[in-house]
Amino acid sequence: MMANQRENRLSARIVSAVVFVAALLAGCAGDRPPPAPVSSASPDYRYLIGPGDSVNIVVWRNPELSNVVTVRPDGRLTTALVEDLQAMGKDPTTLARDIEKELAKFIRDPVVTVIVAGGVGPYSEQIRVVGEAAKPQALSYRQKMTLLDVMIAVGGITDFADGNRATILRVAEGNKQYSVRIRDLIKRGDVSANVDMKPGDVLIIPQSWF
Repeated sequence: MMANQRENRLSARIVSAVVFVAALLAGCAGDRPPPAPVSSASPDYRYLIGPGDSVNIVVWRNPELSNVVTVRPDGRLTTALVEDLQAMGKDPTTLARDIEKELAKFIRDPVVTVIVAGGVGPYSEQIRVVGEAAKPQALSYRQKMTLLDVMIAVGGITDFADGNRATILRVAEGNKQYSVRIRDLIKRGDVSANVDMKPGDVLIIPQSWF
């Protein structure tokens, strides 16, 4: 009798768990975010410098002041006659004008050109891929970067991924979420599932329930 009661209680718990999971899945299906817009790249996007970027500073007619430097982890750089200048978050043209202001203290009418030789970009601009990607990582944003470009960079999805329930968390739009169909894109070649990425996007790839 007691054994039967234990089995009944265990069966009831299993049924309750199954009902809970089914309800959870149904709720998730009902709360599916809207599809990501196919085209969302900003035509006026300008690259912003970040820690780790290699910056080529060219001072016209002053080769002794020209230099290639790396932006430090604190976002600043040091070059000839210029110390601890904030570089992170500036586009190359703005940084060039700031260096000119500093050099003007020592030479007359400096003309500076800044070329980003190796771009990483600030953390706020990077694309982050988390979850069931083959190689989850942070990627430097590129103008007109698409979901397909991101998936190639991370090596696709794992065998356990629910690619068609992936979402993009768009920080640039106040953490708004969009749904994307990664499996259709990379497994079935459905180009209609390809969408533009934006700076700061977080791509979340969940694990399949089955």
